[in-house]
Amino acid sequence: MAEIKPIKFSDEALSLCHKIMKRYPEGKQKSAILPVLHLAQAEFGGWLSAPVMDYVSSLLSIQPVEVYEVASFYSMYNLKPVGKCVIEVCRTGPCWLMGAEDLVKFIEKKLNIKEGQTTADGMFTLKTVECLASCGTAPMMQIGETYHENLTFEKCSDILDNYKAKGENVSHWRKERITNHSDIKQ
Repeated sequence: MAEIKPIKFSDEALSLCHKIMKRYPEGKQKSAILPVLHLAQAEFGGWLSAPVMDYVSSLLSIQPVEVYEVASFYSMYNLKPVGKCVIEVCRTGPCWLMGAEDLVKFIEKKLNIKEGQTTADGMFTLKTVECLASCGTAPMMQIGETYHENLTFEKCSDILDNYKAKGENVSHWRKERITNHSDIKQ
């Protein structure tokens, strides 16, 4: 039988978590929920399982449901395992008017998945998300921290092929940020 590892931040991540929490007044640690969830997502494989969210609630001294509410509200948090490369296509009005719906269908066909699914090789997950604030360059998608704008099917195909060739993990909140967070004071 496989041993179940307890959910616990690495020493580096726990130290950063405490620094983040110190930004807020005593008794207001719930205010740290967004960055701590980003930290947890980076630390625990790119998604937030129920045990991970329970762990975050214990660190912040809040009820687990308070963490679940926030994590399920924002599309930037993944509540199930995701691929190495999460493709987020804007689905709001301007992007939809400029062809985002067709772009999603193109990506689904190219990758042989539906929105919300991950490719069989674990490389890509396709999500549609609320406004990414790039209305003037629609349709667009975000992969990690990079905006890809004024997309055509050809440009989109080339972009996905390039990510596939690299085969790297691409995330909004890369693990490297845990050790390179000099802007947070004690």
